[in-house]
Amino acid sequence: MIQTGYLGTLRTGNDALRRQRVHYGGMDANQVATLRTLLAPTGWLERTREFAQGLRSATRLRGGLMVFGTPDDEPWHLTAHLDEESRLAGIPELMPTLIRWDPPQEAPSHLRVGLERLAAARRGETLFVVTPATAPVPLLERVSDARRTGATIFALDQGDPELDALAHEALTVRDLSFGAAQHLVTAACGDLGEADRASVREYNVAGEYGLAARKLAAVGIRTQMPRSTSGVRGLRDRVARILDAVSGPTA
Repeated sequence: MIQTGYLGTLRTGNDALRRQRVHYGGMDANQVATLRTLLAPTGWLERTREFAQGLRSATRLRGGLMVFGTPDDEPWHLTAHLDEESRLAGIPELMPTLIRWDPPQEAPSHLRVGLERLAAARRGETLFVVTPATAPVPLLERVSDARRTGATIFALDQGDPELDALAHEALTVRDLSFGAAQHLVTAACGDLGEADRASVREYNVAGEYGLAARKLAAVGIRTQMPRSTSGVRGLRDRVARILDAVSGPTA
């Protein structure tokens, strides 16, 4: 079957997009579920769920969610998975538009959206800025302009005071790989229409962790149920080692 949209472009597109997929570890749904189970005691699931709920509440227009990064690090991967999750969950307001700094004219239409779309941002729309590095001045200027015209600003970064000051809501990634955090955010968006099922999956830690542990044990990977929430850094390191063993480094 021919893949379409952002995810299809990632899977079948040019070398640059394939490298982006490899960079973020190419986690599948089972690996994301395992990651979420392991991180349940850390508070990360609650933070990403609140962030996803904020995105949905702020974006009231179909096509009104714009995803934006730096010229050197466009958030292809997050956009692709957010597009897929929003389609599966039936949330058209969260179907993203990737804003590119200098899109080639020969690119497919969904990959040819440039800064003019950002300049037309208005109230009821959301600009989701995704960058693991410090935002450059041109990006901050564009974000400031979008906020001034009424767009709601969300930011996913690793600690950027200037960008966070412009954002209405920011999620800072410090105790987790940036690639894994992106997977958690998109998965949380996909759960929005299934609150009851998501609640059972995220809070029944012992049962879900046992299932995940058995699956990992089947391929020779041993892990232990976290005893408390105090060892966040140790848990983060254990998750990283497990994901490295399953699918390679996440970021």
